[in-house]
Amino acid sequence: MFIDEVSVYIEAGKGGDGCTSFRREKYIEMGGPNGGNGGKGASIIFRTDSGLKTLIDLKMAKKIKGEKGENGKGSTRNGSNAKDVIVKIPCGTTIINTETGDVLADLVRPGEEVVIAKGGRGGLGNWSLASHENPAPHFSELGEPGEQVRIKCELKVIADVGLVGMPSVGKSTIINAVSNAGAKVGAYHFTTLNPNLGYVKLDEDRSFVMADLPGLIEGASEGIGLGHKFLKHALRTKVIAHVIDIGSSEGRDPIEDYTIIREELEKYDKRLTDKPNIVIANKMDLPDAEENLKKFKEKFKDVEVFPISALNLEGFEPLVEKLADMVKELDQVELYNNEELKSHILFKYSAEKPFTVKRDGNVWVLKGREIEKLFAMTRFTEEEAVERFGRKLKGMGVDAELEAAGAKRGDEVKILDYIFIFKD
Repeated sequence: MFIDEVSVYIEAGKGGDGCTSFRREKYIEMGGPNGGNGGKGASIIFRTDSGLKTLIDLKMAKKIKGEKGENGKGSTRNGSNAKDVIVKIPCGTTIINTETGDVLADLVRPGEEVVIAKGGRGGLGNWSLASHENPAPHFSELGEPGEQVRIKCELKVIADVGLVGMPSVGKSTIINAVSNAGAKVGAYHFTTLNPNLGYVKLDEDRSFVMADLPGLIEGASEGIGLGHKFLKHALRTKVIAHVIDIGSSEGRDPIEDYTIIREELEKYDKRLTDKPNIVIANKMDLPDAEENLKKFKEKFKDVEVFPISALNLEGFEPLVEKLADMVKELDQVELYNNEELKSHILFKYSAEKPFTVKRDGNVWVLKGREIEKLFAMTRFTEEEAVERFGRKLKGMGVDAELEAAGAKRGDEVKILDYIFIFKD
């Protein structure tokens, strides 16, 4: 089954917890802290695999979650890092943050990889937290939560040449004639429900991949018919080859068909009409073909036209030679530049300030990446850890911001799903 679009929730592994421990050795008084640090949580890494042609494996996974790092132990033993999760995807996959719409990655080459969600760092043990002011801390950190993001993966088929045109103009027959694709052929609309890929090899230096994309109709760029679902695959191609029924086998006008397809491509994405392109005038074996070809060339003088008969296997040599030469001269198509690729963020909120204060009824709500991370890594069962949490909030300016907003001592303050009392 060809699956080219999948949504999945990604959650990297939480860091291991730090350890609160002290030396307990015979004949040694006042043993110092020796709690080790937690290990790093598993990151979620997407990596391209040239052997994959569909996203069907990813569709089976509604959620991908990384393992937690190992907790720290006494005797300054640090916890082990969790093993990163490698998710294999086909070349040509674009990864999008569904909440923001940002493109996180566009992976086209075999073996390319990107970290989609970073594993949380391990919490510090009390051995690492010891300082000159507090040489024997009775607290440690919990592990940092892993990054979380909901993504959509879109597979845009990688092909050097994309065949586009109305239904039943002979695209599947053409790709079968020049390659090893073995595409299904039928004289009815929308026979191609999935893009077919064919490999064309002329000699040692010249070869290319051709994609037979589903037939388009007028309105495809607006979601009418099946064409809109597959127009995205044409973005990845180097060369657009328009296939027209020059013989008017179904009573269609090849000039009108070509004009409609050009307009649909431009409406969907102007980059499609900016690509190098040629026209393949198929069905030259039909009676009206010669006259229609003459009219077409008069109408579109600047378009390079290759007349063929896919049925009789005629006219393919100059066509394939031309396509091979065009592909060889063109570089790999990049859909996005570095400025367009965005990095994801931890948790849900992002702002210029490190935190925000808002009132919700009688409760003051604090939101912010750093505050939420600090909260998640604080072990509230240890008194010193709670005191450290309060000092850090004050150092971040939370107390002053609450007072400026009108909060009074004794008011309730909420962080995530937990409520505290605002006090000295």
